[in-house]
Amino acid sequence: MGSQGRKIVGMDVNELISLLNKALADEWLAYYQYWVGSKVVKGPTKDAVIAELVQHATEELSHADMIALRIVQLGGTPILEPKEWYTLTNCGYDAPVDPYVKAVLEQNIKGEQCAIKTYDKLMKMVEGKDPVTYNMILTIITQEVEHEEDLQSLLEDLEMIMKH
Repeated sequence: MGSQGRKIVGMDVNELISLLNKALADEWLAYYQYWVGSKVVKGPTKDAVIAELVQHATEELSHADMIALRIVQLGGTPILEPKEWYTLTNCGYDAPVDPYVKAVLEQNIKGEQCAIKTYDKLMKMVEGKDPVTYNMILTIITQEVEHEEDLQSLLEDLEMIMKH
């Protein structure tokens, strides 16, 4: 832990660590939701959906890594038990029990929209108080917005195919 790096945070660092652990839980669950969805998805445009889900899974794992590193920089401990992901999550987990592409896309769009709201709230909370965390969240929220757009575009494509 960097003591000066912790001192420059103009808010309760333990509260920030707690909020970052909640975001970390979200990222691990999002990673798994994308990863497992890419294995079970079925239906028209599934190949394009699989490619997108695999890419998003990789990016969610990268977000988890950034958040865990930031927690450690702040002197905290990232979540050690995966079972805690369910109790800490902001956004939950939607198992792809219906593997049809439309259902999988809708589940993941819902997840991205929750992530965007969560990171927007967190970004506003640290703005002007913790530039390091702010910049990290800005990077993550930028990708979450791109994910939502990617998934909504795939859903629109699917709906057009089904109409014609």
